[in-house]
Parts: sequence; C-alpha cells; structure tokens
Amino acid sequence: MSKLPKHLKTISDEEEAEIQRQITTDLDDEDLSDKAAKRPMTFAQAIQRQRGRPPVETPRRQISIRLDPDVIDYYKGTGKGWQGRLNDVLRKAAGL
Repeated sequence: MSKLPKHLKTISDEEEAEIQRQITTDLDDEDLSDKAAKRPMTFAQAIQRQRGRPPVETPRRQISIRLDPDVIDYYKGTGKGWQGRLNDVLRKAAGL
C-alpha cells in the first residue's frame, strides 16, 4: 500500500461507511435518466450556463441622443431603470 501525502489523512472503515451512507441518502443527488446518460456532450457543454437576459421578440436599438443635463440628472435620480422610465415617457409623448 502506498503512503498518502502528509496533507491527506487516512479514514477508518467506520468513517468510510458513514460517508457512503450520506451519499446514498443525499436528496440533492439525482440519477441521470437513461436518455440523458446516452446523450453525448463535451465537458464544456456540460458546464455551460446561459448568461444574460433571454432574447426578446422586439429588441430595443441603441442610439445616441443629446439631452439637457438636468433631464438626464432627473431620470438618473429616480434610480435603477431610469432609461426604461424615460422610454415610457417618450412613448406616451409620441402617442404610442
């Protein structure tokens, strides 16, 4: 039997049995379905996460517009989401 590195400790048979018992009773551990287990994927696909917001049907377009500083300061002062509120005011003013 090979020696373990100093930073690793050996465990007793009782400790190993307790670890195995905890593994079998873990409610968060779910078995893969046969279908999911047969579907091949790379490691990168397995850990890939969706990032950002989901795509919308009619995305907004980015433009550049010049506004008076006091208008910008007012809407920024209303907190997070100020651009959406400004958009709503513009839609209402345009009758949309």
